[in-house]
Amino acid sequence: MACNPDVLKNVPLFSLLDDDERAVLCSQVELKTYAPRQRIYKTGEPGGRAYVMVSGKARITTVDEDQQEVVVDEPCCGEFFGFASMLDQTPHQTTATALEETSCLEVDRDDILTLLQHKPHAGMDMLTVLGKQFHAAQKLVRFRANRNPNDVIMKDMTFGERIADKVAGFGGSWTFIIMFGVAIVVYSAINAVLGKSAWDPYPFILLNLFLSMLAAIQAPVIMMSQNRQDTKDRLRSELDFDVNRRAEAEIQGLARRLGQLEDKLDDLGCLLRSPKQ
Repeated sequence: MACNPDVLKNVPLFSLLDDDERAVLCSQVELKTYAPRQRIYKTGEPGGRAYVMVSGKARITTVDEDQQEVVVDEPCCGEFFGFASMLDQTPHQTTATALEETSCLEVDRDDILTLLQHKPHAGMDMLTVLGKQFHAAQKLVRFRANRNPNDVIMKDMTFGERIADKVAGFGGSWTFIIMFGVAIVVYSAINAVLGKSAWDPYPFILLNLFLSMLAAIQAPVIMMSQNRQDTKDRLRSELDFDVNRRAEAEIQGLARRLGQLEDKLDDLGCLLRSPKQ
């Protein structure tokens, strides 16, 4: 729908425009409203338009090589998204989704040109937004390259999984073995001394029942913990592969540059020898 000039007053990027400039810009841009979980644009779509957040909340995501969704940005009021694809006229490299009812201004290159003609200083505001997005991308690359598998697993652990790890860790320790052994010996000795008046005389049927119940509970808990360890090992292997692949790419790039440098040195040597000949 058409944009109301009063809406632009609440957008920091357009707040310094006068009434005439707002009217000109509103005649070109369009205000769109998105429902919760509605997609604004997706990866691969033509990037002819960018968006300015007016109200609500959106999330910008991409998919890495492991087919995992990665959050790139969550723009605030007045911030651009989809701006780079709009400028160089390339398909969107990310997907934008509204997290709640969201209103955005849809702008294209001609709208930006009109804005810069009326307010040249707005270009610095846009460059600032692009700089923030560039730094966020750099931070994301560093984070993805240096992920600690233990931190990734711990972040997504549920309360039950934490309890399972602690139970499995205690059940596989010497503390548990010694305490359990002492308890069994004391229990058996007391019932043996009491003889027929014991609450659990030989062959200790009640003790065997407790041990069976303990084994029935402990076995699936230990299996849960082992499955989590397998997940950690698989994630660690994937990260090691990613690091090794990047290291190989860096080495190949370095070797290519050394080869280019060697070619240039050879050409320079030929030039230096040519006058003497």
